[in-house]
Amino acid sequence: MDLEELKRDFLEYLEIEKGRSLNTIANYDRYLTRFLAQTKLERPKDITDRKIREFRLWLNRQESGTRTDGRNDTLKKRTQNYYLIALRAFLKYLRRQEIETLSPERIELAKVGDRELDLISHDDLVRLMEAPQGTDVKSLRDKAILELLFSTGLRVSELCALNADIDLSKDELSVRGKGDKVRVVFLSEVAKRCVKEYLKARTDMDEALFVQFGRGTQYKDSLRLSPRSVERLVKHYAIKAGISKKVTPHVIRHSFATDLLQNGADIRSVQALLGHANIGTTQVYTHVTDAHLKKVHKDFHNKRRK
Repeated sequence: MDLEELKRDFLEYLEIEKGRSLNTIANYDRYLTRFLAQTKLERPKDITDRKIREFRLWLNRQESGTRTDGRNDTLKKRTQNYYLIALRAFLKYLRRQEIETLSPERIELAKVGDRELDLISHDDLVRLMEAPQGTDVKSLRDKAILELLFSTGLRVSELCALNADIDLSKDELSVRGKGDKVRVVFLSEVAKRCVKEYLKARTDMDEALFVQFGRGTQYKDSLRLSPRSVERLVKHYAIKAGISKKVTPHVIRHSFATDLLQNGADIRSVQALLGHANIGTTQVYTHVTDAHLKKVHKDFHNKRRK
């Protein structure tokens, strides 16, 4: 079998056996397709250290956009690693099928610096939550979305997948996240009240919790709000609230996590609430608590010493 056929088998394996999301599979498909197109390799045994090195050099020289000073940015190391991770997974699959090819351990990821979080201040967050002011159904929907995002730390895809039949008599909600894993998230009293007010104002019969409103929606089979629509909605209210930084649903998720940590939550609990499979993913948030820990040390350490 040639590499194109094996790539197709690998993607089907990810979907069926591994239960990966369609979005993940599409990304792996894009990374591997670019690798095969650039290297022009046809057989598994043709994948060598030299070919991998040539591909890495090519990746490292790709332009990703133009900066404000007119200079061109190259592909970030973290983005380059996405290609290498997909390639390692593909090689691992081939070896499992007893197909002769390069060992996946031969591919080392590029070193990247600590990830920087996009964060907004507490005051900005408060203004964002208060930005939807109307009593019409759309304003009530938008208020409920913002409060639910901050109360639960949901990913935008998880939020959009919620249905209107949720049980608001409870303070908790089961959601299906990445890797089809189910976790429990918790609703604040404010979030529950906002969702109740929004549902009470709705007149449609769509099964989705958050739906579109406006001209032309009556002709659609489903009114379910898309992640892109929620991103635009958050951006709109951030501008309305006078926040100069870029604000996305993921920034609100960051605020949820840092709020918990700065108020004393342990990292393992935050990991579970965020639905992170690996504790290393959650540990990125500990850096933003350093200032808080510094203040704790200053306020409470060595007070009895002259």
